[in-house]
Amino acid sequence: MQQRRFLAAALGLLALAASSISAADIPRKAPEFAISLNTGKQVSISQYKGRVVAVLFLLTSCPHCQKAVKCLSQEQNELGGRGFQAIGSAIEDMAQINVPEFLRRNSPSFPVGYNKLMAALDFMQHPPIIGPRMPMIAFVDRQGVIRAQYEGQEPFLAEDQMARNIHAKILEFLDEPAVPAKKTVPRKPAAVKKTG
Repeated sequence: MQQRRFLAAALGLLALAASSISAADIPRKAPEFAISLNTGKQVSISQYKGRVVAVLFLLTSCPHCQKAVKCLSQEQNELGGRGFQAIGSAIEDMAQINVPEFLRRNSPSFPVGYNKLMAALDFMQHPPIIGPRMPMIAFVDRQGVIRAQYEGQEPFLAEDQMARNIHAKILEFLDEPAVPAKKTVPRKPAAVKKTG
């Protein structure tokens, strides 16, 4: 009987977690967010205004995260000239210490730094009582709006589909106009005066 209660409670918590994770507001304006680099500088989303930005949150020891870095490095090399920019942030407790070795081993073609876990969870609108599935990635369009985001357990980031899905998502936003077209209201024809 006690085992059933535990199982029911666990299933309830899983259902709550699933609904909470999907509760992030999409689309939403990207908040100002900066990633600290080991050089002492920072990179922020706002400095890439007008570009499509992929913000990757990772753990330096996570193989799934390393695969995401490889995918985004390829995209940065291929699509950077068209207006794409990837940035990455390690969010584990010792991230500042671990990032230099991570950079040496993985050689990303985009800036990778570090943040506190709570800053990343706030950015992703991820509930703090539920551990995130890594990696986490958000796509910000040219107008600075988060249009899509994914976590490690989602099919979008499945290892056999990750590269294809990331590529397609970046192209989807790159192919949109840089400035949204304004809606035009048809003008009424001017009244014609009759002369008699």
